[in-house]
Amino acid sequence: MSDPVARLTPLGVAVLALLSEGDMHPYEMIRLMHFRRDDRLVTITNGTVYHTVGRLERAGLIAEVGVDRDGNRPERTTYTQTDAGAAAVLEWVRRELPRVDRPAEFRVALAEVHGLDRDEAIELLGVRRAALAAALGSLEDGQRHALEKGVPPQYLIEIDRELALLRAELVWMDAVLPRIADPDFAWGPTPTPSERYLAQRKAARQ
Repeated sequence: MSDPVARLTPLGVAVLALLSEGDMHPYEMIRLMHFRRDDRLVTITNGTVYHTVGRLERAGLIAEVGVDRDGNRPERTTYTQTDAGAAAVLEWVRRELPRVDRPAEFRVALAEVHGLDRDEAIELLGVRRAALAAALGSLEDGQRHALEKGVPPQYLIEIDRELALLRAELVWMDAVLPRIADPDFAWGPTPTPSERYLAQRKAARQ
């Protein structure tokens, strides 16, 4: 049997995450993602979103709950997240959060990490931190050996960049992990939607 979590794309996770907020039609999803600048994380077009919605429905991760028409506008099909869809998002985040070889997926997983228990999130990010430290050490050794062998430094500029990125992320990890561990740091879904959120949802439906 195929693994629906393994087949999830970052856009699929973004759509499922939206549906955790409530039932929506694809047009509302697209507008909300643009309002929130989710196009920083995933490519958002009408075609890719509608295609993704179809795949999620066939996989049983979302389900149709109604079709409506407003005036002369085309019919809009509204979808809901199934229990399987909710579980798939969390499992996808668990799988992607510790990985250091899939930066695009990590950014989406990080955007949804608040869905995990605080302790589990800290543990998975700690695994990632250890992997980053190991990657940094290995790359530093490789650069040093290359220089010792006389490789001209201009051929190692890309490695310089990778080292800088790894060091920067480790600095960020060492700052964010204590923040998440602090009981005063808010975690999980916001119990009461803000006025801004409600206005955004209303605008996206129009």
